[in-house]
Amino acid sequence: MSDQTERHPIALKTVRYAAPGTDAVIIRHDVPYDSADEGLTLDIYTPPGSADGSPRPVVLIVPGYRDVGVPLVLGCHLKEMGMSVSWARLLAASGMVAVTYTTRDPQLDVHAVVRFLRQHATSLGMADRIGLFAASANVVTALSALMKDPELACAALLYGFTLDFDGSSLVDDAARAYGFVNACAGRSVDDLPGRAALFIARAGQDQFAGLNQALDHFVMGALNRNLPLTLVNYAAGAHGFDLDDDSDNSREIVRQILAFLRFHLGVSAATRSRL
Repeated sequence: MSDQTERHPIALKTVRYAAPGTDAVIIRHDVPYDSADEGLTLDIYTPPGSADGSPRPVVLIVPGYRDVGVPLVLGCHLKEMGMSVSWARLLAASGMVAVTYTTRDPQLDVHAVVRFLRQHATSLGMADRIGLFAASANVVTALSALMKDPELACAALLYGFTLDFDGSSLVDDAARAYGFVNACAGRSVDDLPGRAALFIARAGQDQFAGLNQALDHFVMGALNRNLPLTLVNYAAGAHGFDLDDDSDNSREIVRQILAFLRFHLGVSAATRSRL
């Protein structure tokens, strides 16, 4: 990939939260995960101090855009963007293995990655507990993965496009306008399994038309089904607040997301006490 100075400004944004241990995270780059396509690779971010051999739970950072053509626009793959890298480092420093990956078909490739991680969990030092992290247009693909894989433990979903409802086309229109994959076309909240815990971070001042309208309907549907749901509404927050808003409110939500994932993925109390 091109040098970082040649990247689009949006690819340089990082989460506005600092935590000890992020610089000590161990990264293994470009591991092939699809034997039929060597161009599909993942990066593995391992917590510092993992040499004790204890398997760590996994958080998969889910993309909703096809990587084809993305480097020409952004100057890097999605997994190399500042958002992906900085969140992966934070997750790993918090006691979890973080995984980012390239994709040609987001709706299918997320399952290929999960299969690879489960098949190679022992050799990679991972536990069989897998959660998802997604933001913005990537949330739709994460929801589709939850619908098809009831063994996924949890998902943290930030200011995301979700599901169309009652004949609306808000998400589908956005997918066509912005180029992401609407992996949940024709699906509803009823297609979600009841097991996976959800964390929803809502940006009260989100600037994308229709996003919060669809998100609010999704939240109401999840509550009507009594799904395990944690909702944080950042009333003053805009889309991408974790990257753009250098405030105590934004940082507190990041802390809550990390705590949610640690809890639902079973990061030990001893590990949590060191963080």
